[in-house]
Amino acid sequence: MHWTAIANYLAANWMEDAGVLTTVVGIWLTTRRKLICWPVVLISDVLYLIVFTAFACIPMHCCRFLLAFTLYGWWYWWRGMREVGEVRVVRLTLRNMLAGLAAGAAGSVLLGLLMEQIGAALPRLDATLMSYSLVASWWQTRKHTANWWLWIAVDLAYIGEYLYKGLQPTAALYALLVALAVLGLRDWRRAATAQIAA
Repeated sequence: MHWTAIANYLAANWMEDAGVLTTVVGIWLTTRRKLICWPVVLISDVLYLIVFTAFACIPMHCCRFLLAFTLYGWWYWWRGMREVGEVRVVRLTLRNMLAGLAAGAAGSVLLGLLMEQIGAALPRLDATLMSYSLVASWWQTRKHTANWWLWIAVDLAYIGEYLYKGLQPTAALYALLVALAVLGLRDWRRAATAQIAA
């Protein structure tokens, strides 16, 4: 590929590329249970809010939920750090897991109706993935290891969707996010085991 073509591509897609970079860094920091992950993820949320709105991928209400979850996660992890000196993994009860999955299913239906009204590109798929992304985000803010299982499933589906929509850098990002979710699952399980042993 010619250098001019690369420069033109980067100039035309700088916001999506910046979103890719900040997301990778933010999620990697999350796998390490570092509090600084939240401001980095907040930057990526804002960048992707702009990118996704341009492609009619998700409605503004969902973006506000993601931003709210990011701010809440930042505060909740900070509070836990202040109290116990570290980000401690918390077990997800069966009842809360079932409630989260049911909320994801209900949200899929409701968001699907909303996305059909606003003319989303793939309303049912977008709604389902967004709804379960909100559940995974909530579980992540609450420091539940199960968030990584849900992110693996959601991110695999997102890869296909973004390839279909022509967002190749974002599809590549989600392939990397699957790998990071596997890493996060491993590291958080180890942390949970260490907490039990201690």
